[in-house]
This record gives sequence, C-alpha cells and structure tokens, in this order.
Amino acid sequence: MEFISAELDQYVCKHTENEPKLLNQLNRKTHVEVLKPRMLSGHFQGRALSLFSHMIKPKRILEIGTYTGYSALCLAEGLLPEGKLYTIDVNEELEDFANDFFDKSPYKNQIIQLIGDAKEIIPTIEEEFDIVFIDADKKSYSDYYDMIFHKIKVGGYIMADNVLWSGKVIEDYERTDRDTQKLIEFNTKVQNDERVENVLFPIRDGIMIARKVCD
Repeated sequence: MEFISAELDQYVCKHTENEPKLLNQLNRKTHVEVLKPRMLSGHFQGRALSLFSHMIKPKRILEIGTYTGYSALCLAEGLLPEGKLYTIDVNEELEDFANDFFDKSPYKNQIIQLIGDAKEIIPTIEEEFDIVFIDADKKSYSDYYDMIFHKIKVGGYIMADNVLWSGKVIEDYERTDRDTQKLIEFNTKVQNDERVENVLFPIRDGIMIARKVCD
C-alpha cells in the first residue's frame, strides 16, 4: 500500500486532523495484540471516513467487516443523534475487543454489533441505509454490492475499501490471484453500473465511493 513515499505520507498525516484519543488507543492496541494490524483503517483513512460521514449526515449505516472497530467508530462520528450503525463480522474472537471500545465511545448506544456470515445476516436487517461500507472478504465484494443495493436509499452511498489491492489491480488479469481478479471485476462492475455515480479515491489502499442515483 506504499503508493507515496514514507516522508510524504508523514506530511499528509501531519496535516490531517489528529485521531481522537480513544481511536489512538484502539490503533495502538490493535498493533500490539491483533494479527494483521494493517487491516486497520488508521489515522488518515479514518479521518477521511469521518469527514465523509459528517458530510452525508447518515441516519443508518451498515458496515460489512468490523475487524477491531476502528472504521465503525469513525463512521459513527457523522451519525444523526437518532442514527444507528450496524456492523457485521464473522470473527467472533474479536467481538469483545471491538465491543470494549464501542462501550467507551459516545456512540455505544448507536452501534449494533452483529457476529456471523454477512450474507446470512444482511437479508434479516430491515433498514434503508444512507451509507454501506464494505471491508470484508474481497472475493465477495460483488455479492455484497448486489445484496445491499436495494437497501440503499436513492442518494445514499456505497463505500468499498482496498479496491486498489496494493496496486495489483493494474497487473495482468490472467496472472493475478483470485482476490485481485474479484476486485478488478468489482471495480469494473461499479464503473459500468448506470445506477450510480462513482469515484475511486486513491486513499491508502483505495476506496471506491458510489452514490446511488436510481434503483
């Protein structure tokens, strides 16, 4: 994910709003105690997610892929007072880790943590979402997109993380691994979907943001 030099990355972070104290603690604890800490959104991307959420002012958010809860807390910052954020993850071993930080946050009564297979859970949630953030198994991005599209209100947003996949998406399709192929297919799917307006932001490992313009 090193698309810019370390020095320039440091400059960008230095000129981006600091992490809230709780998120800084979560960031550090994840790096000390959890495998694959690079999966964490982190300072720069987290502030971008918070900014997007503040601009959208969502009433309902769905996150597919909780990990340790960092991105959920960032997105929750923009929730309306009556808003709710549903976050789904299959890894029950991290449930208490994330929930501990949710409970310490101002959004503890707005975050609904769900453990299990997202493909089984999503159909059971009877909500219309302003934001859906996809950050789970890469092979299923297109499936998640199809599953949640009718649950997004017109004018709502779909955000998908890691869509540049460390730059692998510009490699020879036939020579790439299955995850990369699926992400290439997902990016193409969104680009060709006339029901959305989309921009692929080169933030960290890439965030595809699509605004639903019609059903």
